[in-house]
Amino acid sequence: MMPTKKTLVLGASPKPERYSNKAVRLLRKFGHPVVAVGLRDAVIEDVPITRPEEVKEKDIHTVTLYLSPENQKAYYDFILSLQPKRVIFNPGTENPELKKLLEEKGIETVENCTLVMLRSGLF
Repeated sequence: MMPTKKTLVLGASPKPERYSNKAVRLLRKFGHPVVAVGLRDAVIEDVPITRPEEVKEKDIHTVTLYLSPENQKAYYDFILSLQPKRVIFNPGTENPELKKLLEEKGIETVENCTLVMLRSGLF
């Protein structure tokens, strides 16, 4: 059994067809604790979608991004404050500016798809 990695899904959506929603569900299926952050009050299975200021966890291993680079800007300080071990830039979220900020703080950055990583054992 692989060790679990507490993962924050940034850009979580209550819509089941959205990749962020699929990521929350697949992370849970693989046994990873999940914190979902988004704009709408909702629940994905048993995971509430919260706002950044409501996140109390300080032991986030991975942040996986489901926001466009433009929409990420408002969350730079929040992401950095979490001091995650890594940040996953899913397809369409690649952001050289944020990548540089993270790497300067010693945070690993990965450009890949969380869903594919989980299914292929790379997570």
